[in-house]
Amino acid sequence: MEAIAENPNSRLSVVPLKHPPQVIPSSSQTPQPPSQPHVQRRLPTYIENPELSPEAKILCEILTTASPEELPTALSSTGINPVPEIVEEVLKHSYGSCSAAVNFFRWAGAKQKCSAYAWNLMVDLLGKNGSFEEMWDAIRSMKKEGVLSMATFVSVFGSYCSAGRVNEAVMTFDVMDKYGVEPNVVAMNSLLSAICHENNQTSKAFEFFERIKTKIAPDADSFAILLEGWEKEGNLMKAKNTFGEMVIRVGWNPQNMSAYDAFLTTLVRGSQADEAIKFLQVMKGKNCLPGFKFFSNALDILIKQNDSAHAVLFWDIMVGSGLVPNLIMYNAIIGLVCDNNDIDNAFRFLDEMVFYGAFPDSLSYNMIFQCLIKNKKVREAGRFFVEIIKNEWTPTPSNCAAAIRMFFDGDDPEMAVEIWEYMLKNCVLPLEESANAFLIGLSNMGRLTELRRFAENMLDRRIVIYESTMEKLKHVFYKEASRSARDAYDHLSRKWKTS
Repeated sequence: MEAIAENPNSRLSVVPLKHPPQVIPSSSQTPQPPSQPHVQRRLPTYIENPELSPEAKILCEILTTASPEELPTALSSTGINPVPEIVEEVLKHSYGSCSAAVNFFRWAGAKQKCSAYAWNLMVDLLGKNGSFEEMWDAIRSMKKEGVLSMATFVSVFGSYCSAGRVNEAVMTFDVMDKYGVEPNVVAMNSLLSAICHENNQTSKAFEFFERIKTKIAPDADSFAILLEGWEKEGNLMKAKNTFGEMVIRVGWNPQNMSAYDAFLTTLVRGSQADEAIKFLQVMKGKNCLPGFKFFSNALDILIKQNDSAHAVLFWDIMVGSGLVPNLIMYNAIIGLVCDNNDIDNAFRFLDEMVFYGAFPDSLSYNMIFQCLIKNKKVREAGRFFVEIIKNEWTPTPSNCAAAIRMFFDGDDPEMAVEIWEYMLKNCVLPLEESANAFLIGLSNMGRLTELRRFAENMLDRRIVIYESTMEKLKHVFYKEASRSARDAYDHLSRKWKTS
Protein backbone atom coordinates (compact mmCIF):
# COMPACT_ATOMS: atom_id res chain seq x y z
CA MET A 1 0.00 0.00 0.00
CA GLU A 2 2.83 2.39 0.76
CA ALA A 3 3.71 2.32 -2.93
CA ILE A 4 0.56 4.37 -3.48
CA ALA A 5 2.32 7.37 -2.02
CA GLU A 6 5.40 7.22 -4.20
CA ASN A 7 4.09 9.15 -7.23
CA PRO A 8 2.60 12.48 -6.18
CA ASN A 9 1.96 13.72 -9.75
CA SER A 10 -1.60 14.92 -10.08
CA ARG A 11 -4.16 16.28 -12.52
CA LEU A 12 -6.93 18.02 -10.75
CA SER A 13 -10.59 18.82 -11.42
CA VAL A 14 -13.78 18.93 -9.40
CA VAL A 15 -17.41 18.71 -10.53
CA PRO A 16 -19.86 18.72 -7.62
CA LEU A 17 -22.50 16.05 -7.18
CA LYS A 18 -25.84 16.82 -5.59
CA HIS A 19 -26.08 13.84 -3.23
CA PRO A 20 -23.91 14.27 -0.13
CA PRO A 21 -22.44 11.05 1.23
CA GLN A 22 -23.63 10.31 4.74
CA VAL A 23 -20.40 9.69 6.52
CA ILE A 24 -18.94 10.57 9.85
CA PRO A 25 -20.41 11.69 13.18
CA SER A 26 -19.40 15.18 14.22
CA SER A 27 -16.87 13.98 16.77
CA SER A 28 -14.62 12.78 13.95
CA GLN A 29 -15.85 14.99 11.15
CA THR A 30 -14.24 15.07 7.74
CA PRO A 31 -12.35 18.34 7.26
CA GLN A 32 -13.89 20.67 4.72
CA PRO A 33 -11.28 22.88 3.05
CA PRO A 34 -12.40 26.38 2.17
CA SER A 35 -11.74 25.59 -1.47
CA GLN A 36 -9.40 23.53 -3.59
CA PRO A 37 -6.35 25.00 -5.31
CA HIS A 38 -6.42 22.53 -8.17
CA VAL A 39 -9.66 23.95 -9.54
CA GLN A 40 -7.97 27.33 -9.89
CA ARG A 41 -10.30 29.10 -7.50
CA ARG A 42 -9.02 31.87 -5.32
CA LEU A 43 -8.72 30.55 -1.78
CA PRO A 44 -10.40 32.54 0.98
CA THR A 45 -7.71 33.77 3.33
CA TYR A 46 -7.63 34.40 7.05
CA ILE A 47 -7.95 38.13 6.25
CA GLU A 48 -11.45 37.55 4.87
CA ASN A 49 -12.74 35.77 7.98
CA PRO A 50 -13.88 38.33 10.55
CA GLU A 51 -14.67 35.55 13.05
CA LEU A 52 -11.07 34.30 13.20
CA SER A 53 -9.65 34.52 16.70
CA PRO A 54 -6.86 37.10 17.26
CA GLU A 55 -4.37 34.34 18.14
CA ALA A 56 -5.11 32.38 14.97
CA LYS A 57 -4.87 35.53 12.87
CA ILE A 58 -1.40 36.31 14.24
CA LEU A 59 -0.20 32.78 13.52
CA CYS A 60 -1.69 32.83 10.01
CA GLU A 61 0.13 36.10 9.28
CA ILE A 62 3.42 34.49 10.32
CA LEU A 63 2.77 31.46 8.08
CA THR A 64 2.33 33.71 5.05
CA THR A 65 5.31 36.01 5.72
CA ALA A 66 8.06 34.11 7.54
CA SER A 67 10.66 31.99 5.72
CA PRO A 68 10.84 28.25 6.56
CA GLU A 69 14.03 28.84 8.57
CA GLU A 70 12.49 31.68 10.56
CA LEU A 71 9.11 30.06 11.11
CA PRO A 72 9.65 28.08 14.36
CA THR A 73 11.32 31.05 16.08
CA ALA A 74 8.65 33.47 14.82
CA LEU A 75 5.87 31.20 16.07
CA SER A 76 7.46 30.74 19.49
CA SER A 77 8.08 34.47 19.89
CA THR A 78 4.31 35.11 19.87
CA GLY A 79 3.91 33.39 23.22
CA ILE A 80 0.69 31.84 21.95
CA ASN A 81 -0.18 28.45 23.38
CA PRO A 82 -1.22 26.25 20.42
CA VAL A 83 -4.30 24.72 21.98
CA PRO A 84 -6.30 22.37 19.69
CA GLU A 85 -8.92 25.00 18.80
CA ILE A 86 -6.29 27.48 17.58
CA VAL A 87 -4.36 24.80 15.66
CA GLU A 88 -7.57 23.76 13.89
CA GLU A 89 -8.40 27.38 13.03
CA VAL A 90 -4.98 27.98 11.51
CA LEU A 91 -4.99 24.77 9.48
CA LYS A 92 -8.45 25.52 8.06
CA HIS A 93 -7.05 28.74 6.61
CA SER A 94 -3.75 27.31 5.35
CA TYR A 95 -4.77 25.23 2.33
CA GLY A 96 -2.90 27.70 0.13
CA SER A 97 0.31 27.45 2.22
CA CYS A 98 0.99 23.73 2.40
CA SER A 99 4.67 23.76 3.39
CA ALA A 100 4.17 26.43 6.04
CA ALA A 101 1.17 24.51 7.40
CA VAL A 102 3.29 21.34 7.78
CA ASN A 103 5.97 23.26 9.69
CA PHE A 104 3.33 24.89 11.86
CA PHE A 105 1.76 21.51 12.64
CA ARG A 106 5.14 20.10 13.70
CA TRP A 107 5.77 23.12 15.89
CA ALA A 108 2.33 22.85 17.50
CA GLY A 109 2.74 19.08 18.01
CA ALA A 110 6.00 19.63 19.85
CA LYS A 111 4.18 21.88 22.30
CA GLN A 112 1.22 19.62 23.02
CA LYS A 113 -0.70 16.71 21.52
CA CYS A 114 -2.76 17.69 18.47
CA SER A 115 -6.43 16.74 18.24
CA ALA A 116 -7.74 14.02 15.95
CA TYR A 117 -9.52 16.72 13.94
CA ALA A 118 -6.27 18.65 13.50
CA TRP A 119 -4.62 15.47 12.19
CA ASN A 120 -7.51 14.98 9.76
CA LEU A 121 -7.16 18.56 8.60
CA MET A 122 -3.48 17.97 7.99
CA VAL A 123 -4.16 14.84 5.95
CA ASP A 124 -6.80 16.66 3.94
CA LEU A 125 -4.56 19.68 3.37
CA LEU A 126 -1.71 17.48 2.10
CA GLY A 127 -4.01 15.45 -0.11
CA LYS A 128 -5.73 18.46 -1.64
CA ASN A 129 -2.30 19.89 -2.48
CA GLY A 130 -1.19 16.65 -4.14
CA SER A 131 1.41 15.85 -1.48
CA PHE A 132 0.41 12.21 -1.30
CA GLU A 133 3.69 10.83 0.08
CA GLU A 134 3.56 13.26 3.00
CA MET A 135 -0.15 12.46 3.38
CA TRP A 136 0.62 8.78 3.94
CA ASP A 137 3.42 9.67 6.35
CA ALA A 138 0.80 11.56 8.36
CA ILE A 139 -1.60 8.61 8.20
CA ARG A 140 1.04 6.25 9.53
CA SER A 141 1.75 8.71 12.35
CA MET A 142 -1.98 8.89 13.10
CA LYS A 143 -2.08 5.09 13.36
CA LYS A 144 0.70 5.19 15.95
CA GLU A 145 -1.12 7.96 17.82
CA GLY A 146 -4.36 5.98 17.72
CA VAL A 147 -6.35 8.80 16.10
CA LEU A 148 -7.13 7.28 12.70
CA SER A 149 -10.84 7.28 11.86
CA MET A 150 -13.24 6.90 8.99
CA ALA A 151 -12.99 10.66 8.45
CA THR A 152 -9.32 10.30 7.55
CA PHE A 153 -10.04 7.86 4.75
CA VAL A 154 -13.02 9.81 3.45
CA SER A 155 -10.64 12.73 3.02
CA VAL A 156 -8.11 10.53 1.18
CA PHE A 157 -10.83 9.25 -1.18
CA GLY A 158 -11.74 12.82 -2.10
CA SER A 159 -8.15 13.91 -2.59
CA TYR A 160 -7.25 11.02 -4.89
CA CYS A 161 -10.44 11.28 -6.93
CA SER A 162 -10.18 15.04 -7.40
CA ALA A 163 -6.60 14.44 -8.57
CA GLY A 164 -7.87 12.00 -11.20
CA ARG A 165 -6.36 9.02 -9.38
CA VAL A 166 -9.46 6.90 -8.85
CA ASN A 167 -7.57 3.60 -8.82
CA GLU A 168 -5.51 4.78 -5.85
CA ALA A 169 -8.68 5.84 -4.05
CA VAL A 170 -10.04 2.33 -4.52
CA MET A 171 -6.74 0.81 -3.34
CA THR A 172 -6.97 3.00 -0.24
CA PHE A 173 -10.40 1.52 0.50
CA ASP A 174 -8.95 -1.97 0.13
CA VAL A 175 -6.25 -1.38 2.79
CA MET A 176 -8.35 0.46 5.37
CA ASP A 177 -8.58 -2.58 7.59
CA LYS A 178 -4.77 -2.80 7.73
CA TYR A 179 -4.83 0.59 9.40
CA GLY A 180 -7.42 -0.48 11.94
CA VAL A 181 -10.48 1.11 10.28
CA GLU A 182 -13.12 -1.37 9.17
CA PRO A 183 -14.52 -0.68 5.65
CA ASN A 184 -18.29 -0.58 5.87
CA VAL A 185 -21.24 0.81 3.91
CA VAL A 186 -20.41 4.35 5.06
CA ALA A 187 -16.91 4.02 3.65
CA MET A 188 -18.28 2.45 0.47
CA ASN A 189 -20.73 5.30 -0.05
CA SER A 190 -18.07 7.90 0.65
CA LEU A 191 -15.83 6.44 -2.04
CA LEU A 192 -18.73 6.13 -4.50
CA SER A 193 -19.59 9.77 -3.90
CA ALA A 194 -15.97 10.90 -4.32
CA ILE A 195 -15.67 9.06 -7.65
CA CYS A 196 -19.04 10.26 -8.96
CA HIS A 197 -18.12 13.87 -8.18
CA GLU A 198 -15.73 13.73 -11.12
CA ASN A 199 -16.68 14.05 -14.77
CA ASN A 200 -17.58 10.82 -16.55
CA GLN A 201 -16.33 8.55 -13.76
CA THR A 202 -19.60 6.88 -12.73
CA SER A 203 -18.63 3.74 -14.67
CA LYS A 204 -15.56 3.39 -12.45
CA ALA A 205 -17.74 3.89 -9.38
CA PHE A 206 -20.07 1.20 -10.71
CA GLU A 207 -17.15 -1.21 -11.27
CA PHE A 208 -16.14 -0.74 -7.63
CA PHE A 209 -19.78 -1.13 -6.54
CA GLU A 210 -20.18 -4.39 -8.46
CA ARG A 211 -17.04 -5.82 -6.85
CA ILE A 212 -17.70 -4.73 -3.28
CA LYS A 213 -21.48 -5.29 -3.01
CA THR A 214 -20.92 -9.01 -2.42
CA LYS A 215 -18.93 -8.15 0.72
CA ILE A 216 -20.77 -5.03 1.92
CA ALA A 217 -24.51 -4.76 1.44
CA PRO A 218 -25.39 -1.47 -0.30
CA ASP A 219 -28.06 0.78 1.17
CA ALA A 220 -30.38 3.35 -0.39
CA ASP A 221 -27.64 5.99 -0.33
CA SER A 222 -25.37 3.73 -2.39
CA PHE A 223 -27.95 3.61 -5.17
CA ALA A 224 -28.80 7.29 -4.89
CA ILE A 225 -25.14 8.23 -5.42
CA LEU A 226 -24.89 6.04 -8.53
CA LEU A 227 -28.21 7.25 -9.90
CA GLU A 228 -27.12 10.86 -9.54
CA GLY A 229 -23.93 9.97 -11.37
CA TRP A 230 -25.90 8.39 -14.23
CA GLU A 231 -28.17 11.43 -14.26
CA LYS A 232 -25.18 13.76 -14.60
CA GLU A 233 -23.84 11.66 -17.47
CA GLY A 234 -27.25 11.05 -19.07
CA ASN A 235 -26.82 7.25 -19.13
CA LEU A 236 -30.39 6.00 -19.42
CA MET A 237 -29.67 2.28 -19.66
CA LYS A 238 -27.38 2.21 -16.62
CA ALA A 239 -29.86 4.33 -14.65
CA LYS A 240 -32.68 1.87 -15.40
CA ASN A 241 -30.57 -1.13 -14.40
CA THR A 242 -29.37 0.54 -11.19
CA PHE A 243 -32.88 1.63 -10.26
CA GLY A 244 -34.23 -1.86 -10.86
CA GLU A 245 -31.60 -3.36 -8.58
CA MET A 246 -32.32 -0.72 -5.95
CA VAL A 247 -36.01 -1.61 -5.83
CA ILE A 248 -35.15 -5.32 -5.48
CA ARG A 249 -32.57 -4.78 -2.73
CA VAL A 250 -34.02 -1.97 -0.60
CA GLY A 251 -37.64 -1.75 -1.74
CA TRP A 252 -39.72 1.42 -1.77
CA ASN A 253 -39.38 4.10 0.87
CA PRO A 254 -40.31 7.81 0.80
CA GLN A 255 -36.96 8.55 2.46
CA ASN A 256 -35.19 7.48 -0.75
CA MET A 257 -36.49 10.51 -2.62
CA SER A 258 -33.10 11.75 -3.85
CA ALA A 259 -32.63 8.46 -5.71
CA TYR A 260 -36.12 8.63 -7.24
CA ASP A 261 -35.60 12.26 -8.27
CA ALA A 262 -32.31 11.43 -10.01
CA PHE A 263 -33.75 8.45 -11.87
CA LEU A 264 -36.88 10.24 -13.06
CA THR A 265 -34.91 13.32 -14.09
CA THR A 266 -32.61 11.10 -16.17
CA LEU A 267 -35.65 9.74 -17.99
CA VAL A 268 -37.16 13.16 -18.63
CA ARG A 269 -33.89 14.69 -19.80
CA GLY A 270 -33.38 11.66 -22.06
CA SER A 271 -36.71 12.33 -23.82
CA GLN A 272 -38.39 9.37 -22.12
CA ALA A 273 -41.13 11.32 -20.38
CA ASP A 274 -43.63 8.53 -21.12
CA GLU A 275 -41.49 6.13 -19.10
CA ALA A 276 -41.18 8.66 -16.31
CA ILE A 277 -44.96 9.00 -16.14
CA LYS A 278 -45.36 5.22 -15.84
CA PHE A 279 -42.91 5.17 -12.94
CA LEU A 280 -44.69 8.11 -11.33
CA GLN A 281 -47.93 6.15 -11.35
CA VAL A 282 -46.17 3.22 -9.65
CA MET A 283 -44.54 5.53 -7.11
CA LYS A 284 -47.87 7.10 -6.32
CA GLY A 285 -49.21 3.67 -5.41
CA LYS A 286 -46.16 3.09 -3.19
CA ASN A 287 -46.59 6.47 -1.46
CA CYS A 288 -43.22 7.51 -2.90
CA LEU A 289 -44.27 10.28 -5.25
CA PRO A 290 -41.50 12.90 -5.64
CA GLY A 291 -41.83 16.40 -4.28
CA PHE A 292 -41.87 19.92 -5.61
CA LYS A 293 -38.17 19.94 -6.48
CA PHE A 294 -38.45 17.11 -9.00
CA PHE A 295 -41.58 18.43 -10.69
CA SER A 296 -40.12 21.91 -10.96
CA ASN A 297 -36.94 20.54 -12.58
CA ALA A 298 -38.88 18.18 -14.85
CA LEU A 299 -41.15 20.95 -16.08
CA ASP A 300 -38.14 23.15 -16.73
CA ILE A 301 -36.62 20.40 -18.88
CA LEU A 302 -39.88 19.81 -20.78
CA ILE A 303 -40.29 23.53 -21.40
CA LYS A 304 -36.78 23.66 -22.87
CA GLN A 305 -37.72 20.66 -25.04
CA ASN A 306 -40.93 22.47 -26.06
CA ASP A 307 -42.86 19.34 -25.03
CA SER A 308 -46.19 20.76 -23.98
CA ALA A 309 -48.10 17.47 -24.11
CA HIS A 310 -45.94 15.78 -21.48
CA ALA A 311 -45.57 18.98 -19.48
CA VAL A 312 -49.36 19.12 -19.05
CA LEU A 313 -49.43 15.47 -17.92
CA PHE A 314 -46.65 16.11 -15.37
CA TRP A 315 -48.46 19.23 -14.23
CA ASP A 316 -51.69 17.34 -13.59
CA ILE A 317 -49.86 14.63 -11.62
CA MET A 318 -48.11 17.30 -9.56
CA VAL A 319 -51.27 19.24 -8.73
CA GLY A 320 -53.21 16.03 -8.18
CA SER A 321 -50.67 14.96 -5.56
CA GLY A 322 -51.39 18.08 -3.51
CA LEU A 323 -48.36 20.16 -4.51
CA VAL A 324 -49.14 23.84 -5.01
CA PRO A 325 -47.48 25.58 -7.97
CA ASN A 326 -46.44 29.21 -7.66
CA LEU A 327 -46.97 32.10 -10.08
CA ILE A 328 -43.62 31.56 -11.82
CA MET A 329 -44.51 27.93 -12.55
CA TYR A 330 -47.97 28.87 -13.78
CA ASN A 331 -46.56 31.48 -16.14
CA ALA A 332 -44.01 28.96 -17.41
CA ILE A 333 -46.65 26.34 -18.24
CA ILE A 334 -49.00 28.95 -19.71
CA GLY A 335 -46.18 30.23 -21.89
CA LEU A 336 -45.42 26.70 -23.09
CA VAL A 337 -48.98 25.78 -24.03
CA CYS A 338 -49.45 29.17 -25.70
CA ASP A 339 -46.30 28.61 -27.76
CA ASN A 340 -47.91 25.37 -28.89
CA ASN A 341 -51.30 27.04 -29.57
CA ASP A 342 -53.05 25.03 -26.85
CA ILE A 343 -55.53 27.74 -25.94
CA ASP A 344 -57.89 25.46 -24.00
CA ASN A 345 -55.20 24.47 -21.50
CA ALA A 346 -53.99 28.06 -21.30
CA PHE A 347 -57.44 29.13 -20.13
CA ARG A 348 -57.67 26.13 -17.82
CA PHE A 349 -54.45 27.08 -16.05
CA LEU A 350 -55.51 30.72 -15.88
CA ASP A 351 -58.81 29.78 -14.27
CA GLU A 352 -57.36 27.33 -11.74
CA MET A 353 -54.36 29.32 -10.58
CA VAL A 354 -56.37 31.65 -8.36
CA PHE A 355 -57.60 28.64 -6.37
CA TYR A 356 -53.98 27.93 -5.45
CA GLY A 357 -53.19 31.48 -4.42
CA ALA A 358 -51.22 32.27 -7.59
CA PHE A 359 -52.96 35.30 -9.00
CA PRO A 360 -52.41 36.06 -12.70
CA ASP A 361 -50.18 39.00 -13.53
CA SER A 362 -49.50 41.03 -16.67
CA LEU A 363 -47.37 38.25 -18.14
CA SER A 364 -50.10 35.64 -17.61
CA TYR A 365 -52.68 37.70 -19.45
CA ASN A 366 -50.42 38.94 -22.22
CA MET A 367 -49.17 35.46 -23.16
CA ILE A 368 -52.74 34.25 -23.62
CA PHE A 369 -53.76 37.45 -25.42
CA GLN A 370 -50.83 37.02 -27.80
CA CYS A 371 -51.81 33.39 -28.43
CA LEU A 372 -55.39 34.39 -29.27
CA ILE A 373 -54.14 37.05 -31.67
CA LYS A 374 -51.65 34.69 -33.32
CA ASN A 375 -54.44 32.17 -33.90
CA LYS A 376 -56.82 34.90 -35.15
CA LYS A 377 -59.44 34.15 -32.49
CA VAL A 378 -61.28 37.44 -33.05
CA ARG A 379 -64.24 37.02 -30.73
CA GLU A 380 -62.23 35.34 -27.95
CA ALA A 381 -59.53 38.01 -28.15
CA GLY A 382 -62.13 40.77 -27.89
CA ARG A 383 -63.67 39.26 -24.79
CA PHE A 384 -60.25 38.59 -23.30
CA PHE A 385 -59.13 42.19 -23.85
CA VAL A 386 -62.13 43.30 -21.80
CA GLU A 387 -61.18 40.82 -19.07
CA ILE A 388 -57.59 42.07 -19.01
CA ILE A 389 -58.50 45.67 -18.43
CA LYS A 390 -61.32 44.72 -16.05
CA ASN A 391 -58.68 43.05 -13.87
CA GLU A 392 -56.58 46.22 -14.11
CA TRP A 393 -53.76 44.78 -16.18
CA THR A 394 -52.40 46.40 -19.31
CA PRO A 395 -51.82 44.72 -22.67
CA THR A 396 -48.34 45.27 -24.02
CA PRO A 397 -47.89 47.81 -26.85
CA SER A 398 -46.87 45.03 -29.25
CA ASN A 399 -49.96 42.99 -28.37
CA CYS A 400 -52.14 46.05 -28.88
CA ALA A 401 -50.67 46.68 -32.33
CA ALA A 402 -51.10 43.03 -33.34
CA ALA A 403 -54.65 43.01 -31.96
CA ILE A 404 -55.59 46.15 -33.93
CA ARG A 405 -54.39 44.51 -37.15
CA MET A 406 -56.28 41.30 -36.36
CA PHE A 407 -59.53 43.08 -35.50
CA PHE A 408 -59.49 45.04 -38.76
CA ASP A 409 -58.70 41.87 -40.71
CA GLY A 410 -61.43 40.04 -38.80
CA ASP A 411 -64.12 42.65 -39.57
CA ASP A 412 -64.31 44.01 -36.05
CA PRO A 413 -63.16 47.63 -36.44
CA GLU A 414 -65.09 48.70 -33.35
CA MET A 415 -62.83 46.55 -31.17
CA ALA A 416 -59.78 48.04 -32.87
CA VAL A 417 -61.10 51.52 -32.07
CA GLU A 418 -61.69 50.47 -28.45
CA ILE A 419 -58.10 49.28 -28.09
CA TRP A 420 -56.69 52.45 -29.65
CA GLU A 421 -58.74 54.71 -27.42
CA TYR A 422 -57.73 52.61 -24.39
CA MET A 423 -54.08 53.08 -25.31
CA LEU A 424 -54.50 56.86 -25.56
CA LYS A 425 -56.41 57.12 -22.33
CA ASN A 426 -54.01 54.93 -20.36
CA CYS A 427 -50.76 56.06 -22.03
CA VAL A 428 -49.76 52.62 -23.24
CA LEU A 429 -46.44 53.65 -24.76
CA PRO A 430 -44.98 53.58 -27.34
CA LEU A 431 -47.95 54.34 -29.55
CA GLU A 432 -46.34 54.47 -33.00
CA GLU A 433 -46.76 50.85 -34.08
CA SER A 434 -50.40 50.70 -32.99
CA ALA A 435 -51.14 54.13 -34.48
CA ASN A 436 -49.87 53.14 -37.92
CA ALA A 437 -51.62 49.77 -37.78
CA PHE A 438 -54.82 51.59 -36.86
CA LEU A 439 -54.57 54.06 -39.78
CA ILE A 440 -53.81 51.29 -42.27
CA GLY A 441 -56.78 49.32 -40.99
CA LEU A 442 -59.11 52.27 -41.52
CA SER A 443 -57.56 52.83 -44.96
CA ASN A 444 -58.22 49.25 -46.00
CA MET A 445 -61.86 49.67 -45.01
CA GLY A 446 -62.16 52.98 -46.88
CA ARG A 447 -63.43 54.85 -43.81
CA LEU A 448 -62.01 58.20 -44.89
CA THR A 449 -63.86 60.47 -42.46
CA GLU A 450 -62.64 58.55 -39.45
CA LEU A 451 -59.24 58.13 -41.06
CA ARG A 452 -58.79 61.89 -41.41
CA ARG A 453 -60.03 62.55 -37.89
CA PHE A 454 -57.78 59.99 -36.22
CA ALA A 455 -54.76 60.96 -38.34
CA GLU A 456 -55.13 64.64 -37.43
CA ASN A 457 -55.46 63.73 -33.78
CA MET A 458 -52.30 61.66 -33.96
CA LEU A 459 -50.38 64.50 -35.59
CA ASP A 460 -51.64 66.92 -32.96
CA ARG A 461 -50.30 64.52 -30.32
CA ARG A 462 -47.01 64.32 -32.24
CA ILE A 463 -47.36 60.58 -32.71
CA VAL A 464 -45.03 59.46 -35.49
CA ILE A 465 -46.79 58.37 -38.67
CA TYR A 466 -44.54 56.39 -40.97
CA GLU A 467 -43.84 57.50 -44.51
CA SER A 468 -45.15 54.16 -45.79
CA THR A 469 -48.41 54.81 -43.93
CA MET A 470 -48.73 58.25 -45.53
CA GLU A 471 -48.23 56.65 -48.94
CA LYS A 472 -51.07 54.26 -48.14
CA LEU A 473 -53.29 57.16 -47.06
CA LYS A 474 -52.46 59.07 -50.25
CA HIS A 475 -53.46 56.11 -52.37
CA VAL A 476 -56.79 55.73 -50.54
CA PHE A 477 -57.72 59.45 -50.58
CA TYR A 478 -56.69 59.98 -54.20
CA LYS A 479 -58.53 56.84 -55.24
CA GLU A 480 -61.79 58.59 -54.35
CA ALA A 481 -61.27 60.87 -57.34
CA SER A 482 -62.93 63.74 -55.53
CA ARG A 483 -61.45 67.16 -54.89
CA SER A 484 -62.42 67.07 -51.22
CA ALA A 485 -60.70 63.75 -50.66
CA ARG A 486 -57.49 64.98 -52.31
CA ASP A 487 -57.66 68.24 -50.33
CA ALA A 488 -58.12 66.24 -47.12
CA TYR A 489 -54.97 64.24 -47.82
CA ASP A 490 -52.97 67.30 -48.88
CA HIS A 491 -53.91 68.97 -45.61
CA LEU A 492 -52.76 65.92 -43.68
CA SER A 493 -49.57 65.75 -45.72
CA ARG A 494 -48.62 69.36 -45.00
CA LYS A 495 -49.34 68.87 -41.32
CA TRP A 496 -47.30 65.65 -41.30
CA LYS A 497 -44.28 67.33 -42.94
CA THR A 498 -44.27 70.13 -40.38
CA SER A 499 -44.92 67.95 -37.34
